[in-house]
Amino acid sequence: MHGEDMRRLLKEAQQGDRDAREQMIQNNMGLVWSIVHRFANRGYELEDLFQVGSIGLMKAVDNFDLSFEVKFSTYAVPMITGEIRRFLRDDGMIKVSRSLKENGAKVRQAREKLLAELGHEPNLQEISDETGFPKEEIVMALEANEEVESIDKTYKPEEGKESCLADRIPQKKDSHEALLNHMLLEQLLAELGDTERRLIELRYFKDKTQTQVAGELGISQVQVSRLEKRILLGMRNRIR
Repeated sequence: MHGEDMRRLLKEAQQGDRDAREQMIQNNMGLVWSIVHRFANRGYELEDLFQVGSIGLMKAVDNFDLSFEVKFSTYAVPMITGEIRRFLRDDGMIKVSRSLKENGAKVRQAREKLLAELGHEPNLQEISDETGFPKEEIVMALEANEEVESIDKTYKPEEGKESCLADRIPQKKDSHEALLNHMLLEQLLAELGDTERRLIELRYFKDKTQTQVAGELGISQVQVSRLEKRILLGMRNRIR
């Protein structure tokens, strides 16, 4: 088809002529297939990717600016490619989310088992050893498995008046964050040397002054101050 004929069809299609739009789409099916084949061996049926690419082609037909001094195909190729890439990205995210939910169930089971066996809240390393998951995946799985409900959903306890989820949000959020913070803190402390860990325990768990800590560690107050800053900076960087 000559360029002028294609522009005429595009103009008619954009003005609402369904036959012209259908002809434009049919004329460019080969273009869609040529792009689809670039995404072969991605674990998807080519026919499915073709359907997605066709959406990009239709968008190109509808949005092509006739004042452009370029071929329609020059505009359509990135539109078709972009539509396929978005599909692959979004579908991949859904699969990751599904995987995280499955991992979350395994993490909860491991946590309950270790809690019963150890008698204390297991830390990230212990859960990692039990499940075989990296620590980063454990935190992601816990975050992804937070139950999502409408904040206006009402509930009525066995005793008391009816309330809604919004009334429970602070308690629920604090409980979840406390669990993550507890496991993360234990992991960070485990990575410190004996002196560094002792300094943090004395300063932040026993509320000792820097002077008191200096006396217990056998170093100067200035050394305690410098060491404390270095430790906190290192812990902050590891969290990031």
